[in-house]
Amino acid sequence: MIEHRNWTYEDFPEFAEEIEGAVRIPTTGDESDVRYMHDVEYADMDGTKLHLQILFPASRNDTKREGFEFRFREGSELPCFVFVQGSGWFKQYVYANIPALVRLCRRGFVCAIVEYRPSTTAPFPAQIQDARNAVRFLRANAAKFRIDPDKIILAGDSSGGHTAMYAALLSDEDDRNLYPGVPASVKGIVNYYGAVSVMRWDGNPSTLNHHLPDSPEGILMGGANLRERDDLCRKMSVECNIAPETDLPPVLIFHGTKDRTVNCIESVDLYRRLKECGKETALYLIEGADHGGPEFWTEPMLDIVEAFIRKCTD
Repeated sequence: MIEHRNWTYEDFPEFAEEIEGAVRIPTTGDESDVRYMHDVEYADMDGTKLHLQILFPASRNDTKREGFEFRFREGSELPCFVFVQGSGWFKQYVYANIPALVRLCRRGFVCAIVEYRPSTTAPFPAQIQDARNAVRFLRANAAKFRIDPDKIILAGDSSGGHTAMYAALLSDEDDRNLYPGVPASVKGIVNYYGAVSVMRWDGNPSTLNHHLPDSPEGILMGGANLRERDDLCRKMSVECNIAPETDLPPVLIFHGTKDRTVNCIESVDLYRRLKECGKETALYLIEGADHGGPEFWTEPMLDIVEAFIRKCTD
């Protein structure tokens, strides 16, 4: 009989009896799975609580669980892929891309999905402030989530792509740092079909009220009629805020060639501006793809993202 006590894994005796007909399968302890920490609060912005969905690889050899807390083997820290879920800047469904990000997580990355304040609650640049504070929170709590604080990538799709890009451009006077002394800098940006500009009249071909006060972009800018406010259009558009002297990490851009929500030309304009200003960037045009979809999460696409993360964080 086995004694009842608080056994450690190392001390507990392994069942070694040979059982006729049973097959023993050897293991190494390095077999990896994905753990999910849901709705982790990272900020309270004027009464609006904001959360992160956090995924991280875990194995027997590098992860110990104590109640609801995890402990990680020293030296097992991983790069972190921080993803801003798109929503037209409205309230997000932050769980939408968890299945896709699990696949990236299995390649050896922590993945965190950012919730931001919707434009109906707080206008621009609140969403960018929130993304930057999410990065700061993860950096400040890196040991708790198995993150290497020097290896953080920021990504986003659609309006989240706009937010991810702008997180590297926001001025200090417009920022709202909840974690003084903790930087919001990242090693790279991945922009999935980002709604990065309102400078083109056909930038949102399926938005019939485009640029008007009740459009997604109009609401983001405080209910402004952007058809009459070129200054606000330029303030909101990423390419208008990039100059040769702008400090930007490398940028990876994906966009579908049949995107009916955000015209592919927006990413082309951004790519050309980045190249013009001497910034490191790459653009992948996904033939026939619309605004998101499985085409963006195939194994070859994940290969590109993984190579980008590793190059930026080596």
